[in-house]
Amino acid sequence: MGGGAGFAERERVGALNFAQMAKREGIGRVIYLGGLGEEGESEHLRSRHQTARVLAEEGPPLTYFRAAMVVGAGSESYRALRYLVGRLPVMIAPSWLRTDTQPIGVDATIEYLRRAPEVPESEGREVQIGGPDVLSYSEMLDRMAIAMGKRPRRKLPVPLITPSLSSLWLGLVTPVDTKVARPLVEGLTTATVVTDPTGAEPFGIVPESFDEALRRAFAEEEGG
Repeated sequence: MGGGAGFAERERVGALNFAQMAKREGIGRVIYLGGLGEEGESEHLRSRHQTARVLAEEGPPLTYFRAAMVVGAGSESYRALRYLVGRLPVMIAPSWLRTDTQPIGVDATIEYLRRAPEVPESEGREVQIGGPDVLSYSEMLDRMAIAMGKRPRRKLPVPLITPSLSSLWLGLVTPVDTKVARPLVEGLTTATVVTDPTGAEPFGIVPESFDEALRRAFAEEEGG
């Protein structure tokens, strides 16, 4: 995920160059993973959707997967949750902690991407994917704490905290770079849930629960 001033334009140009190259080289299909949720005020989500539009208009047939948080050891969102729980006995609670989201494990996500060329119905369309659990970010923090063998953290409501302040706070207490944290937090203010499951149905994939995805992420970290 890009960060810093002008990241959306850099991503647009990158998508355009890639799409035109893929078309010239005769590539049969492009598979792209973007984000769930309406664009709203989030520049991050707007950029995800813009990238998909450029790829679809300028390149080979596109399968546009859309997901919320991908739960895996290398995920920035997963790492942020884990460090928040691990480092803070008490947390400030901005309003975005009440936003609903539908996380999905990295194994299921990769399986969707792998199978796309084998699923003809996915050519030229959007495919929304998500796990079986719709949770608020507050609930995910509590489940992360339990999975880590800790008590759920106390949260102090601060409803008026801005995305800018939230991103600075996230950057201070987690390894997430502040330039990445800002668009990430802006995206957290928008509900990111599956609204059209029909695109995913032909794949026949049953994603694991959030708790199981957490266990797999922990196991991967310990194994690494």
